[in-house]
Amino acid sequence: MRLSFEFYTARAQEAALEAEAATLENVRQRSLRAEKSWRGLAEMAQMVTFERAKAERLKLALMPPVASLT
Repeated sequence: MRLSFEFYTARAQEAALEAEAATLENVRQRSLRAEKSWRGLAEMAQMVTFERAKAERLKLALMPPVASLT
C-alpha cells in the first residue's frame, strides 16, 4: 500500500477524534501525540510529492528537443 497525504490525514483525524472522546488524560495525551505525528507525516508526504513534480518539470525542461519524424 502506498502511503499518501490522504492516508496520513485520515489517521490524524482518527487520532483527534479518539483524543476528543478519551476520558483518561493519558489516553487523550497519547492520541494528541499520535495526531501530531500523523500530521507531520502528511506534511512530509505532501512536500515529497511537490518536490518530485518539481524535479520532473526541471528534468523535462533540460531535455533536448526531440527531432520530428517528418
